[in-house]
Amino acid sequence: MNAFNRILAIVLWLLLLAGALVFAASPLNTIAWLQQQLSELNRWLTDWHAENVTSFVIAQATVGVTALIILGTLLFFEVASMRRRGVRIRTAEGGSAELDTASVGRRLQWHLDQLAEVITVVPAVKSRGGSVDIKLEIEAAPDIDIPMKTDEVVDVTRAIIEEDMGLRLGKLDVRMRCAPFDPEWNN
Repeated sequence: MNAFNRILAIVLWLLLLAGALVFAASPLNTIAWLQQQLSELNRWLTDWHAENVTSFVIAQATVGVTALIILGTLLFFEVASMRRRGVRIRTAEGGSAELDTASVGRRLQWHLDQLAEVITVVPAVKSRGGSVDIKLEIEAAPDIDIPMKTDEVVDVTRAIIEEDMGLRLGKLDVRMRCAPFDPEWNN
């Protein structure tokens, strides 16, 4: 559904961009053309309504119901995909459970806070299919070896997620930030 939504959004944005460019290049001609097209549509609908009221009302109902079904279904699937706040866990014995992403974040935060020279950890965990995507904002001591500490954070995160919790790790984005130097430390 995400791919369909993205393609639809791209097409709509491109059409809107093209319309804006045409309007910017020739606003008076664009408005005149739109007025002409709307006048012709109005004339056609008026003639059709006058000729056969029953078929006109049936067409109105068909367009309304079709739009409601198609757009309502798309809206339902979009909202339903946003509700997912858990990730499925499969046990070795064949059982399954759903684990809340907030509890995954709390567990990660607790374990990563235990690492030396890590001051704060703010995890953001999202469920994606059978895996979890994790974004970590970490503030560490000002004098750490950043590549080494980043590798340690990645290794600990992977161990917690995959080995301890039995989840599959998707994307892992670690953003390290060093705390400011305290002038009193140097004295």
